[in-house]
Amino acid sequence: MDGSLYERLGGTDAITAVTRAFEDRVAKDDRINQKFARTNLDRLTKEFVDQMCQGTGGPCTYTGRDMKETHTNMGVTSGEFDVFMEDLVATLDDFKVGKAEQDELLNMLWPMKPEIVEVDSPQVGTPLPSAFVPGPAL
Repeated sequence: MDGSLYERLGGTDAITAVTRAFEDRVAKDDRINQKFARTNLDRLTKEFVDQMCQGTGGPCTYTGRDMKETHTNMGVTSGEFDVFMEDLVATLDDFKVGKAEQDELLNMLWPMKPEIVEVDSPQVGTPLPSAFVPGPAL
């Protein structure tokens, strides 16, 4: 495989397109959409694109909060994290991203699970706790 994962994914424009489609899919998924009820979508898009761009070898720099801080008091269940990943795979499939590239990307994201999940439960569709404080708008 030649080139960085960033290049093989098609660069920032492709990562941005996948991110927006992914956010649309998540917004319609009752199993996890409540967790994004108070999220600033412009911020989410920018931070997710920067994080994926940097993590895949691109020229971006992720300047957002760490995953633990970002998800504190969200009450994310292990089941909801799994749905998030399932929705991501479905979006990557829609964009015809190859299996090797998908595996590389997922292997980058799975290790974040312990920093994101606060409730070890297969339950999905749980409400966003009132204690959650979203990041400020950009």
